[in-house]
Amino acid sequence: MSLLIIIMVTATIAEKTYGTSFVGKYFYSNPIFITLWFLVSVSGIVYIYKRKLHRRIITFFMHVSFIIILVGALTTHTIGVQGSIHIRIDEKPIQSFKTTDQTEHKLPFSISLKDFHTEYYSGTTTPMDYISTIIIHDNTEMEGTVSMNKILKHRGYRLYQSGYDADGKGSTLYVSHDPMGITITYSGYIILFITMLLFFIEKKSAFMKKISTSTMLLIIPFASLFAESELPKTLPAKTAEIFGNIRVNHNGRIAPLQTLAINFTKKIYGKGNYKGLSAEQVLTGCFFYYDSWKKEPFIRIKSRYVQNVLGIEGKYARLTDFIGTDCFKIDEQLKTEKDRRHIRELEEAAEKFSLISSLCTGNLLKIYPVYDKDKMTFAWYSIPDNLPTNIEREKWLFIRYSMNYVAEKVAMKDFTQTEKLIDKIIKYQKEEAGDRLPASLEFNAEKIYNTCVSLKFLAMFCLTLGIFGYIFQIYNLIREKKNDMASRALFFTLFPTLAYILSIIILRWIISGHIPVSNGFETMLIMSAISVIFSIVFHRKMNNSASIGYMISGLALLVAMIGDSDPAITPLMPILSSPLLSIHVMSVMISYSLLAIMMLNGISAEILYRNGNNRNDDIKNLENFSRIILYPAVFLLVFGIFIGAIWANVSWGRYWGWDPKETWALITMLIYSAAIHTDSLSTFRNEMFFHRFCILAFVSVLITYFGVNFILGGMHSYA
Repeated sequence: MSLLIIIMVTATIAEKTYGTSFVGKYFYSNPIFITLWFLVSVSGIVYIYKRKLHRRIITFFMHVSFIIILVGALTTHTIGVQGSIHIRIDEKPIQSFKTTDQTEHKLPFSISLKDFHTEYYSGTTTPMDYISTIIIHDNTEMEGTVSMNKILKHRGYRLYQSGYDADGKGSTLYVSHDPMGITITYSGYIILFITMLLFFIEKKSAFMKKISTSTMLLIIPFASLFAESELPKTLPAKTAEIFGNIRVNHNGRIAPLQTLAINFTKKIYGKGNYKGLSAEQVLTGCFFYYDSWKKEPFIRIKSRYVQNVLGIEGKYARLTDFIGTDCFKIDEQLKTEKDRRHIRELEEAAEKFSLISSLCTGNLLKIYPVYDKDKMTFAWYSIPDNLPTNIEREKWLFIRYSMNYVAEKVAMKDFTQTEKLIDKIIKYQKEEAGDRLPASLEFNAEKIYNTCVSLKFLAMFCLTLGIFGYIFQIYNLIREKKNDMASRALFFTLFPTLAYILSIIILRWIISGHIPVSNGFETMLIMSAISVIFSIVFHRKMNNSASIGYMISGLALLVAMIGDSDPAITPLMPILSSPLLSIHVMSVMISYSLLAIMMLNGISAEILYRNGNNRNDDIKNLENFSRIILYPAVFLLVFGIFIGAIWANVSWGRYWGWDPKETWALITMLIYSAAIHTDSLSTFRNEMFFHRFCILAFVSVLITYFGVNFILGGMHSYA
């Protein structure tokens, strides 16, 4: 098992340099690697026999399930066939497909494409689903559909939507024929899931033996600053706020223009406001008062190299700094620059300039909905866009000149009339788009979300309470003092904190229309909420569960804030629109939260031990509690991994692909599973060894989540 872990770690690192096909050939398909898994299965059978696990039926079948899963994987590897087939509308039926090694494989039936179409999120051009209508020719003709997360099955073959032609008249399907492998593997999953549930009520299980003790703990910090002076011209706050009520096609969905303003300001300046001006004031300032804003140093340039190119001192540039003598400074530098890092930094700065230019020309403001009667399509246009030729003259004039009238009134400082004209644009949107606009609940939820959500404050609040609470309670433990008043106060503040985090999650859910687990930002929010919930649930067992909850919650929020892991709310990619994904993410996030608690318990035990309390009951209590939560932590990780495998199989035809994220999740699972086997691995019975293991093993969790996302990459790097 250790050798397998070393190989998998090496493979994920090698993939970054040599690519996926290289590690697929020389690592994951290598006979040595496959033989090692076979030996693991054999040693598993020997282990079951040696430990006489047949006397404990639930534990017996749990171990057997892993062997069944490995047998299923071997079956898929040896006799499973996967490939792709390309079909076009009105072409003759096709009876073969190409496997991954370009070998032609004949089907026992033929298929043709009757129709292909793309469904879009309401009122946008963002794809919601890709749907192929297929005719299967097999003695008789049968019609069926294939779409994202919807498979068409026939005679043991499974057809998945994989791609489509640009003209919309052709479709690429992924074909999988693996009835035996999937049946065996899924049987293993079912047995595993059932036995994991039953394990918690089995009288002789290690979990039931441990469930009788008490515990505590936590650690980590951070900080922030502000300050500015004279302001450039902008709309009054009230008028700018009304401007923010205009609907706009942004990030592939219809949102309040306020959302675009916030994302624009964050992108350009690095914060959601500027010198006390709201994001709407920044956006409308740039749009209506360009001459004032072009001299304002509000474009954040992090790279010192780019700062030198622009000739600025400090982190903020003006629009005028980008322009040299008859040239755009960035373009001139890009012509000769060879260093990739510098090229990326130059392009990042150029993107900010381009974004402001796009706003000033009106291209960024896709605020006019138009239905094209000839093409029967609905789209959102900006002021300079080419409008459909069949558009009524009144509408054409309104789109071309309404914003000019607004600009006129702004120049005259007649903000009452400005607000009335803005209301007319909103009225036009409602008349033209109708039910394609977000419902008032979604719209208002997004306005509340934009106004109330401050992750910076929340992260700092949680971290501050967590750090000081942790230090205070560890100090009391070392000095063998008690301070129930402080502990109670910290505990009761958990409830409003949880309510605030949950309100953020619920608002995002209402706005997006799906459970918010689709990106790193959202999964960190979920982990933050789970951490606080655990603190409340474990309060009686852990003296300082509140400080632990605050620490993990604060760190999760800090990661979301610092990494800014795509906070923009966007429609789900079609492949991600599955309830299995939500279950998968939630299971894994809960597991990570529990493993983080174990790690922090380990740190606390180490502090107590080094302060001469090596015989203190508190170390034992910490160990007991960590052992209790070890089982649900590992089981939830296992459940999350295999539910993810089922989702992958439903979505694109394979339940395991050796993606770096999958591989590291498996590595983490194998590492932590060692701690469960205390009867076999006697070292884990030692209190301090177990605590130190929990600290070191958590490195694997950090690599699985952060290392893969930010360094190793792969298909899961968005998560």
